[in-house]
Amino acid sequence: MTKTFLASAAVAALMISPASAQDASTVLATVNGHDITLGHVIVAQSQLPQQYQTLPDDVLLQGILEQLVQQEVVASAAQDGMSGAMRIGLENEQRAYIAAMTLDEVSQGEIADADLQAEYDAQYADVEPVTEYNASHILVDSEDAAQALIEQLENGADFADLARENSTGPSGPNGGELGWFSEGMMVPPFEAAVTDLSVGEVSAPVQTRFGWHVIKLNETREQAAPTLDEVRDQLVEGLRQARVDEYIQNLTDAADVARPELDIDPALIRDVDLLNN
Repeated sequence: MTKTFLASAAVAALMISPASAQDASTVLATVNGHDITLGHVIVAQSQLPQQYQTLPDDVLLQGILEQLVQQEVVASAAQDGMSGAMRIGLENEQRAYIAAMTLDEVSQGEIADADLQAEYDAQYADVEPVTEYNASHILVDSEDAAQALIEQLENGADFADLARENSTGPSGPNGGELGWFSEGMMVPPFEAAVTDLSVGEVSAPVQTRFGWHVIKLNETREQAAPTLDEVRDQLVEGLRQARVDEYIQNLTDAADVARPELDIDPALIRDVDLLNN
């Protein structure tokens, strides 16, 4: 929708009375013999960007109708003089629109509860609980510095205070807390050290590409598979996409598709001059 629509809507709302209509075939305007119906307006409205959806219905009705009239005036005048590029573009737009609307109808069909449960079982029934770790660390530049911190901890120093005072990592100001993570989320030496610790235990110095770490394991927990309700939207979206993929594949398998063997220079796709030859 262009700025022309907003200006047209404001003017047309003052000039045109709302049409009395009973169904989508009701003619709201006729331009050079071509009817513009309530159905045309409804479809145009349904495709408006969200920012226009809050406009009053009377403004939308008159504004969309005025735009459709203007479009028909221009289109009918240009019909006989359409360039090759315009005709091909129109074919592409028609093909894309029909395909998109059809696939939307296919995907939006109801998903049966049994199908949803079956998909959930297929994805999550055999999922084992995942151990998650909550740890803190102090990152320093050398093994000696890390060992000195460990000695201070053994003498009663507070881990969070030492992290705030000494850590060069981004978690330092937060007392070294890293929050919850599971296997695969940390670099291997760090992860190996964490999984070897007991809750409350502090590691020996651990070297990674970031430097030397002193690690404390704060807590562990078992993260079970999500419930069906927690992943419902994700599962529904997957089932809808699978339905669309199957529909396309079935049609493609049944279609008569011929691709002649031609030696085409890929660079030709950029030669727009070919459209009007």
